[in-house]
Amino acid sequence: MLVDKPAGPTSHDVVQRVRRLLATRAVGHTGTLDPFATGLLVVLVGRATRLARFVEAQAKTYLATARLGLATDTDDPTGAPLGQPADVSGVTEAAARAALEELLGEQRQRPPRYSAKHVEGQRSYRLARRGLGVDPAEMDVTVHRIDLVSFAPSELRFRVTVSAGTYVRALARDLGERLGVGAHLTALRREAIGPLRVEDAVPLERLSPAALRPPRAALGHLPALELDAPARAAVSHGRAVPAEVGATGDVALVHGGELVAVARADAGWLRPSVVLGTP
Repeated sequence: MLVDKPAGPTSHDVVQRVRRLLATRAVGHTGTLDPFATGLLVVLVGRATRLARFVEAQAKTYLATARLGLATDTDDPTGAPLGQPADVSGVTEAAARAALEELLGEQRQRPPRYSAKHVEGQRSYRLARRGLGVDPAEMDVTVHRIDLVSFAPSELRFRVTVSAGTYVRALARDLGERLGVGAHLTALRREAIGPLRVEDAVPLERLSPAALRPPRAALGHLPALELDAPARAAVSHGRAVPAEVGATGDVALVHGGELVAVARADAGWLRPSVVLGTP
């Protein structure tokens, strides 16, 4: 299911709603959206929950709004201000563009303290709530593209495509630091995960069983190989099948439109890593 999450509910709230709607516990999502954030949430149901890692690994595109002149302890509007608001009258559009450009490319990012990252075996946000603010370890992330959408002295909007695991909240924080005035994220909308787009999603309030899509729809970024009947039977039992010459990476194995498995090309063979089809 492609769900257009509104502001307010947590990603887990959406999962719970789908569980009730479809009367099944086998439901999961492929990347948390904070409660204040909106946009695309990919929900997997039944055996398709095994595909989560293939969706989660895709680049994500967001439309973000940052308020300049004030940092918060969460890097978003739910947090407490860090100090007094700064004067932003001297920040120009040219300076904002230049600061955004500095965020482009591969980099080390410090996740927000209020995040699900582990610090000494505990979730960072739990330590932060107890006043034990410890910065999570820096991570390697990539900002593939970042563009200024609109600018006003106290607020700017930008569209950004990032690697999995990148915190857009942290980008807003780092933007404010580069401009010397502080900043925090005030709005965030996820527009895409790989080839999956929010325009094709169903608003949460209109969600119904008709929103279910076949598992293959979640893997549009993967090349597909049509299996004949004997190969389908082999793959359904977890056995490898010959790969095409030059095949690399993950491949969706299908039969008659059904996603049978995802396999990894290895030394001339496609070795199933996730099997959905039944023998």
